[in-house]
Order: sequence, then C-alpha cells, then structure tokens
Amino acid sequence: MQRTRAPGARRAPGAQGDRARQASRRDVLAALGATSGLLLLGCRGEPVDVRDQAAVAAGGSRGYAGPALELSFWTGFTGGDRPPMERLLERFNREHDNITVRMSVTRWGDFYQKLPAAVDSGHGPDVAVMHADQLATAAVHHTILPLDEVVEALGLGAGDFSRTLWNAGVFRGHRYGIPLDVHPLGLYYNRTVLADAGLGDAALPRTRRDYLAVLEQLKGRGIQGSWVSPVLFTGGLMFQSLLWQLGGELFSEDGARATFNSEAGVEALDFMIELIQRGYSPRDVGQDADSIAFTNNRNAFLWNGIWMIHVYRAIPGLEWGVAPVPAIGPREAVWGNSHNLVLPRQPRDGQRRLKASVVFLDWLSRHSIEWAEAGMVPARREARESAAFLRMTEQAIFATQIPHVRFPPAIAGIDSVRASTLDLAVNEAVLLRAPPREALDRAARAADALLSDNLRKFGRAT
Repeated sequence: MQRTRAPGARRAPGAQGDRARQASRRDVLAALGATSGLLLLGCRGEPVDVRDQAAVAAGGSRGYAGPALELSFWTGFTGGDRPPMERLLERFNREHDNITVRMSVTRWGDFYQKLPAAVDSGHGPDVAVMHADQLATAAVHHTILPLDEVVEALGLGAGDFSRTLWNAGVFRGHRYGIPLDVHPLGLYYNRTVLADAGLGDAALPRTRRDYLAVLEQLKGRGIQGSWVSPVLFTGGLMFQSLLWQLGGELFSEDGARATFNSEAGVEALDFMIELIQRGYSPRDVGQDADSIAFTNNRNAFLWNGIWMIHVYRAIPGLEWGVAPVPAIGPREAVWGNSHNLVLPRQPRDGQRRLKASVVFLDWLSRHSIEWAEAGMVPARREARESAAFLRMTEQAIFATQIPHVRFPPAIAGIDSVRASTLDLAVNEAVLLRAPPREALDRAARAADALLSDNLRKFGRAT
C-alpha cells in the first residue's frame, strides 16, 4: 500500500539542488580544512595531523588525492544486515578510484574482544561500527578516537540526526561516534491471532489499561497473548523500557551506583510478572520461545527489536504488523540502541589512511537511506523524512518512537555490569524464583561493588 507523505516531511531534493548544496558544502569544508589544525591521537598517544580531513571528506575521490589504498572496515553484521552493507561498499568502491574498502565481519560478542587487542597491537581497522552503549568503554581504553574536530569540520550536529541520537555518541564531553542508525523495540502484533479473537488493528493497545483489556479478551478465547521472556532479548529490554516509562533509571548519572532497584524498577518487574500470573503468558518461557509462538499464531503481542522485520517478512503466510510500544507507565519511553561509525586509534604513520577513512565515514553517513534496507531506521533526519523511507512501512512506524527512545547510559564498563547483575535479577524474577524487590536489591548490591571497581579503573562517568 502506498504511503502518503507525512505532514511536515521535506520533499526529496532535486538533482540540481543536491549539486548546489554539495558544491557549497565543499567550499565551506575546504576553508575549514585549510584553517583548523585538526589533531587526533595516534598510537601511543602521539598527535596525528588531520587538518585536511574536512576538505577531503566533502570532496570524495577528488578530495583525497593520495595514492590508491585499501581501508579495512570492521563490523558485526553477520545476518540479514550484511548484504545491504556489502552493496553500499560496492557502490563506494565504484565511485572512488583511489580508495577501496574491504569489510571484515565478526560476531558482535567476538568483535568487542578482538577490536581492542588489534588496535593495541597496531593492526586495528581503519573504520569500524560500534553500538552506542559500547562507546564509553572503548573511549576509556583509547581504542577509538575523539571526533569533535571532524564533526565540526563536516558541519554535523543534532539537527542532522535528533538530539537523542546525537547525544548518544558523547562521553565525558567528547564525541566518539557518528550515528548510522537507530534500532528500538517495537510492539509486533499477529493479525491472525487478533482476528480469531474478534479484534483488529483498531484494538492495538496504547496504554496499560488498553493492553490488559486486550489480553483479557484474548485469554477468554484461550490465547496467551503476551509471552514474557526471562532473558535479555526480549525480557530484559522490556524491563528497561518499563523502568524508564515509570520514571526510573538504570544507574546514577556518575556511574557510582545502581538505581534499577527503585520503586519504578520493582513496579516494572511486577507488571511483567502480572502478565504471567494472570495467565496472559506461560511460565518458564525459553529463549526465543516468545517469537516462535508468534510465528506459529500462538502469541498475539511481542516486544522485540526492529531487527525482526526481515525475519517475519520471510515467513510465508504470517500476517503481522508493528506499532509503538504501549505506554504502561505515565511517560512514553522505549529501549533503543544505535550503530555508530568510529575511527579506531591509528599508528603514527596512519595520517594518509586517516584522511581516506574520513572520506568513507562521511560518505556512508550520507547514504544511510540505503542502509535502511537492513531493517534499521537511518540516523540522518533527511533520510528518515524522504519519500523512499516513508514507503518502508514498518521502519517508518519504528521511527515515530525516536523522541521517546532511551539509550543505555554512557558509563565505561556498564554493559558487563548490567549483564552480570540486572539481567540475572530479571531472569530470576520472571521465572518466579524470587520476588522482584529481593532480586533487584541483591543485583544492585552486586552491581555497586562492580561499579566501585570501575570507578577506580576509569573514573566517574561525568
């Protein structure tokens, strides 16, 4: 079905307007490149002069006039997101005679172990992709470079993305990532299951009352309509969304203590357990069992990430749709993360490669509408407001949540702290092995000890 242009959305500019704007941008950036002695830290902390990067980044292959070279690009795109990125790289390589980019793909879990070791040994990639919640840890280990001068020279700011997306790339007052996309949770619904209960899209829940009322109606038809997972994907992400909706926070702003065991945290877990106790979800839901039940027309609603769009599209006969997650609490909030483009620390002789890397980084950021084919919401505002993106029905619905997206806090080492404390508490409570308050308090005490160790190693987050 063809979508009409959203109110206030800008029309895609014509080719003549594009050329004029790009020419103007090249002139401005060339002037900045000539006057702004940009410095980034190289291997072992020596300064690497990249004062020409502003002009280089805007000029494409004409901006980089050095000898032909090959850049290494590391990602964790091992699934359906790999082919769209490969197509982007093929296009970039066609358009740039003297820069060739080769992508190396590693599973994300291995990627975050491999990258720091490679950079420390002087064999890291030229450009990489990292999740927003990993930037702080990479920054304190000097694995990635600050990009303040680069984004200033490129003229990038919050207006090109969104304030939430832009701020997610900042740690201790410095920018370390340029957002490529945003991937939040959404509410997937099974149209067949709803229809069997006499419900349609008009019954999609927006509030806690709506949600429970629909689930009660489904229960009357013998359907458990909202399966609650005890693992991070998706129960842990559901908990974080509920926590923020109820006014809570995961950790204190300075990263010194856990705050997920607040009244908001207890209430969030209580709601998840209520779904089980009322019979809207079975007990002991296994890993991915909620999604499997959804595809088998046994589960009506699923809180899951945007990455499932391509999975469900590929299942013949599955009738489904997406909507924003309902506001169970008094405010709208939803967990999200973002792939960010980063520049790993380079050896002292990496100046030429660094210049070419910024060409690629800038080009990829400006072509994020094509990256949306991977099932993501592009970070660039212009891409999100384009007619091409608005025709991507499901992604466009996910994009309406951007004002309410919440990212994990920018605290070094926080991912491992959360995984070894909060995730275990959610698992224990959802499996009905411990009351929510007891599980969260125990996890918070363990988290505080780990956070204290991190403070000694990394300092405060702010």
